[in-house]
Amino acid sequence: IVIEDLKAKNLQKNHHLAKAIANASWYQFRTMLEYKCDWYGKRLITVNPNYTSQICSTCGYHSGKKPLEIREWTCPKCGTHHDRD
Repeated sequence: IVIEDLKAKNLQKNHHLAKAIANASWYQFRTMLEYKCDWYGKRLITVNPNYTSQICSTCGYHSGKKPLEIREWTCPKCGTHHDRD
């Protein structure tokens, strides 16, 4: 299982999302996920969140910054469809 190593404190600086992020219990979710991975002999991999919504995971094409309201995009180079969530 691969997750982004998000810093909830930094995300709370966005006033539109701060309350939802504070209520989401990110740390508790990650702790439970780590526990379950250990329990079932799986690996939990954390990746640096920089550019994860800008770089195509299939071909590596860098599509540039996108506003938050863009939730999905299709790579113009290889045609792979990406969901930012």
